[in-house]
Amino acid sequence: MSQLNRKARATVVFAVILMGLTPSFLMVALGGLVRRRLSPQSWQGLDKLNFEVLFPALLFFAASGRPIAIAELGRIGPAVWSILALALALGFLARRAGPDKFLDFAGAWQAAWRFNTAIAFVALPSIGKELTGQMAVAIGMAVPVANVMAVTALSRGGSLSLRETAAKIALNPFLIASVAGVAVGLSGYKIPAPILAPAEMLAHAAIPIALLSIGATMNWRALARLDLFNGYLCLVRLVLVPAIVLVACLLLGSDPGFAAVLVLFAALPTASAAHVLASAFGADRTLAATLIAQSTLLSAVTLPLWILTIRLVI
Repeated sequence: MSQLNRKARATVVFAVILMGLTPSFLMVALGGLVRRRLSPQSWQGLDKLNFEVLFPALLFFAASGRPIAIAELGRIGPAVWSILALALALGFLARRAGPDKFLDFAGAWQAAWRFNTAIAFVALPSIGKELTGQMAVAIGMAVPVANVMAVTALSRGGSLSLRETAAKIALNPFLIASVAGVAVGLSGYKIPAPILAPAEMLAHAAIPIALLSIGATMNWRALARLDLFNGYLCLVRLVLVPAIVLVACLLLGSDPGFAAVLVLFAALPTASAAHVLASAFGADRTLAATLIAQSTLLSAVTLPLWILTIRLVI
């Protein structure tokens, strides 16, 4: 009887998760339907707006909205850095099956550890809205390291100098907004509501626009090109890394909220703009874009399952 109750509970929880994620999936689908209503340049402009303004506002608003203890940074930072390092190491195992040119491999390799910030905040309410601050800190700590790893790998065959590379990382809007938000959180200062209101308004616009843009710019036929190399990198990003993180959290007896954030972070599909960085260094842009589409499409199946696992196990 108890086993039947557990199965029934799992079914109910899974249905609730799917209902919570359905509006986001529909927004992505809507983006695919209206893609021809705007030119490719217009969609690129929206991506640029999201990257430069809207998502930095979301990160700043989420990180600065509550007090942050220094101990929390010391706990979250090493954890997310370890997740990125794990994904990088597992992804490198695909080197022999990848492109002959290392630069092209590096453009695809980054898909193993880079993450989609929009999907993180879309999925977070399914495990607890109160964890938004922790996720913002996790993303803020992960963004510079993920960029350093990607730029370092790509620079082996790229043309950017060390100074240009450092400037690209230091001026990343996600990094600037995250550091500013975390600084406010650490200070304990509460920004007056009228001053913070513009950031909140921009933050509310970030996710819908990002989801529409993902749907409009994604290659919906990418799964037909899922070969051994691409399949392994998607397996690393969507299955292997979150599974290892989950086991580690359970063995270490991590705080449930902290563990939930880490597993969800580890289960995110790759960053939707990874192909832009690959293209900037002269890597195979099409390969990177195909991996992004495959990772995003497959995450529609894997992410609800990981959220269900988090709800039932952690």
